Amino acid sequence: MAPAMLNKSSKTVCVMDASGLVGTTLVHSLLQRGYIVHAALHNYHHDIDEYLQTLERGNESKNYNKKLRVFHSDPLDYYSIMDALKGCSALFYSFDPPPQQPSYDEFMDELEVRAAHNVVEACAQTDTIEKVVFTSSATAVIWRDHHQGEDGGGNDDIDVTIDERNWSDISFCRKFKLWHGLSKTMAEKAAWSLAMDRGLNMVTINSGLIMSPELTIKEPYLKGAAEMFEDGILVTVDLKFLVDAHICVFEDVSSYGRYLCFNRVINSNKDAVKLANMLLPPSSNEQHQSMDDKKSNYQHVRISNKKLCKLMVDYDNTSSQLVASS
Repeated sequence: MAPAMLNKSSKTVCVMDASGLVGTTLVHSLLQRGYIVHAALHNYHHDIDEYLQTLERGNESKNYNKKLRVFHSDPLDYYSIMDALKGCSALFYSFDPPPQQPSYDEFMDELEVRAAHNVVEACAQTDTIEKVVFTSSATAVIWRDHHQGEDGGGNDDIDVTIDERNWSDISFCRKFKLWHGLSKTMAEKAAWSLAMDRGLNMVTINSGLIMSPELTIKEPYLKGAAEMFEDGILVTVDLKFLVDAHICVFEDVSSYGRYLCFNRVINSNKDAVKLANMLLPPSSNEQHQSMDDKKSNYQHVRISNKKLCKLMVDYDNTSSQLVASS
């Protein structure tokens, strides 16, 4: 039996930040599915006409502009958020660092927490919002001392399974300067705390490393990538699959809580070399080309996306590729 879906007719939704990689792709997909979209751009240097031209090039429909409104919305400005949310039944929210502070550092968590608080509070004060889809990261799930075991006894032979029920350890992130994990964990926890207090219907998508042509070695998610690989928790997600997951958890009225979103686990030398070839110049990784296709080490940690895969079984986009890991 297919899951119950929201009625998409005459639905107006908001995407924020619509100028980011995930946001732009979400806007395009939502327009194709017949939604009216409020695209809220966080980057004040982003020209609206240029943004519209970008969407038009990627959209087969000539009527996209009839179903699209574009806003400049600062996540630290509560009233600009309220303006973008007017008349919307849902918000798809993701945070990208501002142009003046493009990289994650020890202070980014303060900015991201403030932004999350403003956005969730604005949604709670808007009568029309039925659901919030909050984009978080797998780095808000995976970071803790896995080698301690569940009882903290330091037994490396204990198998551990990680899924959306887990949270990254804030002290662990601070100790090892995992600023991306720290920011995503604190922002998501702040959002959940406020959403529950306000009675707001919210779900989160905890995304793996997003695979796209724009991906570089400077991606903040990759801090600690060697340790992720060693433990078997370096996960990636195709952009299209990630966007499909966002729309699925919005449309399915049975969705709840957190969803760990990935469709590949980088846990073999062959996969690691392939990823390195994408991120580094050829001369930087020639020494790794001879690595054979074996698992890295004994990986006592398993990572699971079963909850999301179960939800997406009946999602009506046949191009989505579901790859479950357990």
